[in-house]
Parts: sequence; structure tokens; C-alpha cells
Amino acid sequence: MSGTQPPFETPNITEPADAKRDPIVAQWNIAMLAAIFGFATFGNCLVLVTLLRRRKHNALMHTFMIHLCLADLVVSFFQVLPQLVWDITDRFRGPDVLCRGVRYLQVVGMFASSYMIVAMTFDRHQAICRPLMTFKKGSARWNIPVSLAWLASAVFSLPQGFIFSKKEVHPGVFDCWATFIEPWGLQAYVTWITLAVFILPALFIATCQVLIFREIHRSVNTGPEHSPGPRRKAKLMGGRNGTRSASDSGVTSAMAKTVRMTLVIVLVYVICWAPFFIAQLWNVWNKESAAGSSAIKVLMILSSLNSCTNPWIYTIFSSSVSKDVKEILCCGCQTHQPKNSLPEDSCFTGSSTMPKECMY
Repeated sequence: MSGTQPPFETPNITEPADAKRDPIVAQWNIAMLAAIFGFATFGNCLVLVTLLRRRKHNALMHTFMIHLCLADLVVSFFQVLPQLVWDITDRFRGPDVLCRGVRYLQVVGMFASSYMIVAMTFDRHQAICRPLMTFKKGSARWNIPVSLAWLASAVFSLPQGFIFSKKEVHPGVFDCWATFIEPWGLQAYVTWITLAVFILPALFIATCQVLIFREIHRSVNTGPEHSPGPRRKAKLMGGRNGTRSASDSGVTSAMAKTVRMTLVIVLVYVICWAPFFIAQLWNVWNKESAAGSSAIKVLMILSSLNSCTNPWIYTIFSSSVSKDVKEILCCGCQTHQPKNSLPEDSCFTGSSTMPKECMY
């Protein structure tokens, strides 16, 4: 196949390294990658700037979305852009250290985007199913789930720097190519990436979502007085300031809104990435009927669409961010907020300090 492999495309399965690529397919790939790079960069930069401008509101969900935008920008600049350049040049043009570095950062983006969704879902689970623990933690300078997501992404991507290198793939032709231990190395590699980036995070997220919906169902059907978490937290807050907590009403509308947003982000992630991972596993475990490199590249392009959708999903679910985005797009058009209304950010966190006006 052509030397322009996606971050962990299964090489040398269906086509030799010196095979000629279809120019029409290559042109379509270039056009789609350029469009995805443009949309992903624009959308994530726009929402990132909007969120950074609103950091004074200290909304926890904004912190997760800031880092999800950063992870998607890593995907855009170090996964989509290199693939676009390599599709244009057909071969990698650069030294060995650049080959290893780009391959490493390509997978960092994949891990970070996945693990940031895991961290976001875990935070929603803690806020709804274990509100007392969330209240006791308060606001910390460092967000532990976000820090762990970046750390795990950096560590788990390290094998890329050893697997890929600039090597001769055809007499006189050099490319950034992968080398695996025969005969099991390729299968172990693809299976590990699929488990670490997709399957295990998806199982963890599914478990958290089931527990969240079970808690919401329990709160709706039995009332907040039978929900031990909110009741204990309400007592603790009442002992501190003598006032009635917003938690007395159980799961709030703002909490439910963030859960719906998280669920949509997860579903879009699964829809975008599942075909690519399934095709990769099929390729390494059923080499006789493996999919061609063109099909793999199309599925890789589909998976990259996930980085385009995340910022707009958050914009749709957050009315305050949506207003700020419209203001930026309108080049500073004034948007007036009613005097007695609160910033929507304070209602969108699902936190223990949610004001009374946020109870819809």
C-alpha cells in the first residue's frame, strides 16, 4: 500500500509497500482530510476561546470541555494534518526523529480524546450517584480525572516511538513505516490499541451511564427524600449555613442536561470510531478476507469526524456558550442578558453550590 499509513493502520496485509495508489481515491482523501482539518480546527479553536473567556465562572464541565477541545486539536494537527500532507506527497518527507514524534502524537490525540470522555462521564457519575463525596472534595487546583487522562495518554502512546521509524520500504524509497515481531506482533498491537482506546473506555462509560440513569430513575420515582446521597449532602449543607440546599430536589434539570450532553458525545464517538476499529481487528485476524487500504483510510477519515462534532455538541447544550459563540461569529454583536438572570454556566455544572434559580 502507499506509505501514508493512518496512526496504526495494519501495514503489509493486503498490498505491498510499493503498490501504486489510485489517483482519484487519493484526491478524494485529500479533499476530505482538508475539510475535516479545517472544520475541526475552526470549531475547537472557537469553542476553546469562548470557554477560556468564561473561566471566571469556574464551571467544572467547562474544564472538561476545554481539555476535550485541546485533545481534539491534537488529533487535528498531529493526526489529520500529517495524514493530509502524506497523502499529498505520497511518502513521508522528513528525518527519523520526526517520523517517530508524529506517530507518537497521533496516538496521544486518540487516547486523550477517548479518555477525556471517560473522565467527563466519571465526573457526572460522581455528581449524581455520590454527591456527598463530590461536595466534600470541593474545588481543587488540579482536576485529577483530567490529569490522569493526559498522563495515561502520554504513557500508553510510547510504543509508537519504537514501532515506527523511517525505513526503506522499496529499493531507494524510504517511508515512515511500522515494524512488528512476527508472527504475532501486529495482532497484539492492533488488539491492544483497540482495547485501550475503544473497548475498555466504552465499557467503563456504559457502566457509568447505566448507574447514572438508574439513580435518575430512582430519584424520579421515589422522590429525593429516599435518595441517600442528596439527603446526606443536604444535611451537611444545612448544618453549615442553615439554608435549604438545591440538592433537596434530587437530580436537577442542570444535572440531567449535562448527562444528556455526555451521552450524545459518547454515542457520536462510538459511531465514528467503531467501524474503523472493527475493520482493523478484522484485518489482522482474518488476513484472507482483509479490507483494502482504501477502505481503511475512508474509515479513518470517518473517525476523524469525531473531532469536528464535540465542540458543536457542547455549544448546542450550553446556551451561554452558544450566545458567546454567536457573539464572536457576529464580530462583537451585543447580546443582552436579563438583569435578574444568572450566567447559565452556574446552572450547567450540576455542582453542590447550584443556586436556587437553576431549579427548572
